Amino acid sequence: MRLQDRTAVVTGGTRGLGRAIAESYLAEGASVVCAARNPYDIEELADVYPGRVHYQETDVTDEDSVAELVEVALETFGALDILVSNAGLSRDGSISRLSAADWNATVGTNLTGVFLCTRAVIRIMAERGGGRIINVSSCVATRTAAGAAAYSASKAAVEMFTRTSAVELAPKGITVNCLSPGYIDEGMGKKVAADSRVWETYRRRLLAGRLGRPDEVGSAAVFLAGDDSSYVNGHVLEVNGGLMWAA
Repeated sequence: MRLQDRTAVVTGGTRGLGRAIAESYLAEGASVVCAARNPYDIEELADVYPGRVHYQETDVTDEDSVAELVEVALETFGALDILVSNAGLSRDGSISRLSAADWNATVGTNLTGVFLCTRAVIRIMAERGGGRIINVSSCVATRTAAGAAAYSASKAAVEMFTRTSAVELAPKGITVNCLSPGYIDEGMGKKVAADSRVWETYRRRLLAGRLGRPDEVGSAAVFLAGDDSSYVNGHVLEVNGGLMWAA
């Protein structure tokens, strides 16, 4: 129970990797606010962990919505110790045909959302003597992928925002780290593996020879949220099975 008596907010926490992270936190004793636009089947988690799961409808691109999320977390569980900014959006397309609206939507969710959520928890965590902020990036933040300009650029910016935040917030006892998943058996990763021809191309790039499991990402998120990572700050932790881009 490495996160016993701690409260976490996980944006995009009702499905995919966000839900996997929420489940891992709950298994380690934390209470979790799952923030997202849609609850999906989050009630299943509430049934398994009664009294420790709360869903809050949230738009991370909206300041008022983010402020309400933080307020609800405090009202529901009396604390806010961990923030995982996981909410993400992909509007892929070549630069020549990518619309300004899709670009803005991607950057707004993936980058501005991280900024708004970070800013909203600083005072609360500082008053409690510190906290943990974990931003979720992607393997394509550091590897070129044609057709993913908006997504890749926004995730690369998240990694630099993480490092800058770590410098600014360290005096307040807040660590800021980044989790960078590779191809995981969830969402887009699962779609890649479903196409045998495409999967063979990507499989050769993975030293592990397989997709990652969502719980493996969750375990890394637990490490960054707990006492074991107390001397880790401003770090980008890649969870990608040894991903080589050229193979």
